[in-house]
Order: sequence, then structure tokens, then C-alpha cells
Amino acid sequence: MISSNQVKFIKSLEHKKYRKIHQSFVVEGEKMILELLNSPFEVTQIFATKPFLNHYSDNLTKGTNLVEVTEQELKKISTQQTPNQVLAIAKLPQEGPLNLSDGNLFLALDNVQDPGNLGTIIRTAAWFGIRRLFCSPDTVDAFNPKVIQSTMGSIFRVHLHYSELIPILEQAHRAGFTTLGTLLTGTDMYEHPLPPKAIIVMGNESKGISPDIQRILDQKIKVPSFPENAQEVESLNVAVATALVCAEFRRQNVKLP
Repeated sequence: MISSNQVKFIKSLEHKKYRKIHQSFVVEGEKMILELLNSPFEVTQIFATKPFLNHYSDNLTKGTNLVEVTEQELKKISTQQTPNQVLAIAKLPQEGPLNLSDGNLFLALDNVQDPGNLGTIIRTAAWFGIRRLFCSPDTVDAFNPKVIQSTMGSIFRVHLHYSELIPILEQAHRAGFTTLGTLLTGTDMYEHPLPPKAIIVMGNESKGISPDIQRILDQKIKVPSFPENAQEVESLNVAVATALVCAEFRRQNVKLP
């Protein structure tokens, strides 16, 4: 049974303001919950149907506040059109100090706005073994429910840091990383060797990388169109471009950290 106060609290977490106030966020769906339970994230409540609780009783952490709900009750608290048996409340992770010692490739996002793009980028980062992702303060909140769902659980494996990017890029440069940015005016990434240690900046969907960040980049690269300078498409989707750049970086620098 779920109370009206619980419904109100859970629905409030759809908004960034209340996620920040309560330091909590919502996770939905069977696969996502199992990923969450196997992560270091603190789970405070699980609202699940009886079949889910019976089937996954061995996976549920002792001490977690379990609430059995009906499918109708789950619909009241879900952000999805078709709720999937279970919803959990977890604590937002605490951002630790800047650490560039646990990898040779990192991503920095400059004002990426679309939740689906951010979710896909997080998923891409996890696939390519990138442990940290730096986001400008105006990048969409990674704990937005739409972002969470589109990561398919990868958000529990990538550390996210929200901070002004210029100090991070400057620190990375001092630590021996090459700062790269993707621009239409950059050099073809397939024709030039990518550095063995890099932090790659991906820009806003319509405006690209801000001029202030462009000015401090060590290198500017691009994913070339085929044929070169084709005019049919204005630009490549930022999430797709991120995947291509990461794949080429890993191809050229095979050894993982």
C-alpha cells in the first residue's frame, strides 16, 4: 500500500529542484533496479508488485524499505506510460575530488541539453571504459528520469561531475592530457593520430562548443562526412559523434588503463 504523501514525494523527484532538496532520484524497471542493487548507490525504498518481490527476493538488500504495490498504484508514481513492476528511490551520489588517475580517456560535455543524448553518451562512456564524465553546470541533469532510463543502467558505472569545464581542462592539461574538441572546422580524426591521454569535449546540440572553451583546446578534431563537406546534413548528432570519437580513440590506443 502506498500513501498519498509517498506519491507526492516520488512525483516531486521528477523535478531537478526536489531531487536536489531531497538528494534522491527515481529508478524504474526490472533491469535498471537489478543494476542499481549491484551498484554502490544507496537504495532507500523499493515499490514493487508481488510477482517482482517473489521472483527477486534473493536480490533485494536486507534493510531496504520494501513496499508492495498494485499495478494501479505503480502507475500513479511512474513516469513511464507502461510501468514495469518496480520503482526505487536512491540517494544521489556524492561527487568526490577531481581524479584523473583512473583512466587515459575522459569526456567533457559543454551544455548538452537533450536527455536522450546525455543518456546515450553515458551508455557509450561505459561501453568504452570511460570512468568519468565532466558536465558543465548548464548540461541537462543526469538524474532526470529520461536520462536515467536511456542509460540502461550505465549511469551506475560512470562517475559524473558537474562543474565549470575550463578549470578541469586546465588541470587535465597540466596532468599531461591533451584537450580535444569536436568542431566542424577541426582536422579529420582518421587522418591524424589521437593522443594516448585525452579529455574530449563535446558541445551543445545546436551551438557546439562555447568560444571560451574553444580558445583553450590543444587540438580540434572532426568526424568527417562522406563525401567530404557534404551539405545534405547540417551536423552529426552529438551522441553519435561521441561514440565514433571514442571508438577511434580506443582503436588507436588499444590498451585500457
